[in-house]
Amino acid sequence: MDLAVDQSTVTTVGVLAVIVLIGLSGFFSSSEIAMFNLPKHRLEGMVDDDVEGAELVKQLKEDPHRLLVTILVGNNIVNIAMSSIATALLGLYFGGLVAVVLATFGITAIVLLFGESVPKSYAVENTESWAVRISKPLKATEYLLFPLIVLFDYLTRQVNRLTGSTGAIETPYVTRDEIQEMIESGEREGVLEEEEHEMLTRIFRFNNTIVKEVMTPRLDITAVPTGTDIDEAMETCIQSGHARIPIYEGSLDNVLGVVHIRDLVRDLNYGETETDDLELGDLIQPTLHVPESKNVDEMLSEMRENRMHMAIVIDEFGTTEGIVTMEDLIEEIVGEILEGGEDLPIEELDERTVLVRGEVNIEEVNEALEIELPEGEEFETIAGFIFNRAGRLVEEGEEITFDDVRITVESVENTRIMKARLHKFEEPVDDEVPEANGTPDASE
Repeated sequence: MDLAVDQSTVTTVGVLAVIVLIGLSGFFSSSEIAMFNLPKHRLEGMVDDDVEGAELVKQLKEDPHRLLVTILVGNNIVNIAMSSIATALLGLYFGGLVAVVLATFGITAIVLLFGESVPKSYAVENTESWAVRISKPLKATEYLLFPLIVLFDYLTRQVNRLTGSTGAIETPYVTRDEIQEMIESGEREGVLEEEEHEMLTRIFRFNNTIVKEVMTPRLDITAVPTGTDIDEAMETCIQSGHARIPIYEGSLDNVLGVVHIRDLVRDLNYGETETDDLELGDLIQPTLHVPESKNVDEMLSEMRENRMHMAIVIDEFGTTEGIVTMEDLIEEIVGEILEGGEDLPIEELDERTVLVRGEVNIEEVNEALEIELPEGEEFETIAGFIFNRAGRLVEEGEEITFDDVRITVESVENTRIMKARLHKFEEPVDDEVPEANGTPDASE
């Protein structure tokens, strides 16, 4: 009778111990997920917002290696103890081998369900709140198991040193690639609007863009020589629609600076100087001269520091290649800023056809049609691509074909391609050699 009572008591105590240990196993498993899934920037936000317990979470995460060892030591002690108790309990009713087999498979199933799967799922969904709630018990565990934690922390670091591993547990914040993946996922899932997605994408592309890609080319520059009188310079500003125009001496390769229409109007109509004595050179403001290979993010910072809205872009020989304005740089982030009557850079005619201005960058065309036109060292625009494929000057109406895209030259001024129409075929064309239609063969 006493033996039966003792066996029943042992069984009851053992079962209760196993239940408690399952709970502790779930605690340690969920702690690992909550602590290491909580981003540093979010944790710092919680600390700044004075969330109770956030400061302790931050202290624990300051040494992620020690934190991980604490969780793993606690979890393994709990799981081993649970397996041992279960084997001993089952050994009271079954044979030794049967008890071991039943304990192994039974405890494994219970731990996977209640000690791993369910707690970790909860921790993933409630990372912030759970991290705060388990921070004090984790700190208490660190004190309770301090000798073991110090020992295994030291041994782990030594093994990492011998194997050449850095032992890094966490990376600082998120990487650039991860942020870009978040943006793409956010747009696919509908979290980000299409316009928001495009703007964020442009921001990440911004520091990989050079001035040459965004500048107004030399052919489109409106400028006046330094000897021009005030009335003519003001008329040039009005006709061109520009508030600022470059002033040069001799040729565009010798730009002295820029003049603002505001100064022309003020000094001509309200200045104290007589009109006959006022010269354009007196109103010139200095400007920056930058290489075409300069990054636009550096260019933006430099223009802001110098309080300038226009810079002259030069090549390696000092020749003026174009100009870049503050508006050009801003458009790289917010998109094209069109003035009244100005055509869209890329106009969608249908889902497979677009009308493109010649100076539009190839990368933008590729995104619009979801195609893969190549960029070269000699060209970056759709006009440059057409010239490169044709190998000569082209005329209106000519067509070239590349992969699954037919490009038709729509408008040409002098030798310059102003507009082109691109049509994407449903299936790639077998012949990738460009076809030139509309220009007779030289032998004819």
